[in-house]
Amino acid sequence: MPTIPFTKMHGAGNDFVVIDRRDGSDPFPETLLTSIADRHMGVGCDQVVLIEPPAKGADIRFRFYNADGSEAGACGNGTRCAATMVMREQARRDLSIETITAVLQADMDSSGCVIVDMGPACADWREIPLSGDVDTLRLPLEIDELPHPVGVGMGNPHCVFIVEDAEAIDIERVGPAVEHHTLFPDRTNVEFLSRLGDGRWRMRVWERGVGVTLACGSGVCAAVVAASRRGLLDARQLEFVVDGGVLSAAWHENGHVFLGGPVATSFIGLYIGD
Repeated sequence: MPTIPFTKMHGAGNDFVVIDRRDGSDPFPETLLTSIADRHMGVGCDQVVLIEPPAKGADIRFRFYNADGSEAGACGNGTRCAATMVMREQARRDLSIETITAVLQADMDSSGCVIVDMGPACADWREIPLSGDVDTLRLPLEIDELPHPVGVGMGNPHCVFIVEDAEAIDIERVGPAVEHHTLFPDRTNVEFLSRLGDGRWRMRVWERGVGVTLACGSGVCAAVVAASRRGLLDARQLEFVVDGGVLSAAWHENGHVFLGGPVATSFIGLYIGD
């Protein structure tokens, strides 16, 4: 097996193995992706991000793979990490990014922080997607005594529970039960959201195909939309305290959601495998 150069990056602890595939080499088999993501016998990450040549007129193409090998339609923090890497390499401050679901725009602000326009949020049950025509503002889920969650599509499905105390949720038990519920034909990411006393919100996340992660970029995008749709916000921009730090999300009047936060490079290396 050839050696594979990679860069290990993270956004508020949501970590990625970023692999440059702009040479157009053959696709990775799913088994190789899961081996790289394995935290005990591989490099270890929440998702693998592949950088590829674009096919639809964008500057670059990103593809995102969960730790279980399934492909994700969107990954906010993975987009910010890989975009930061490409922007620094090319000494540029903006980048158009092709994904399997949309073309996204990333811009670097004066502080060096990359802000990604994650596109419009979806509230229609067919676009999230859900298995039937239900009220996406109050999904008909009966999980313990939790309140009815909000369904949001951000290029991938999200189920957002707004609760009194996110810390009190048994996320290891509730998360997988919701992820695999029949209401979600493509499974779903699951967020638990509660208000803090300083104007910020606490969010914990169970990611589809991964499990508990320290942060989720598309998750905080879904969370600001869910809280706004419920009428809980004075402004449509929030800071979220996640397990790995702080992320920000803003839901603009045009329906697009913008994601910002820290990005760091942990190390670079070569994956050799078996």
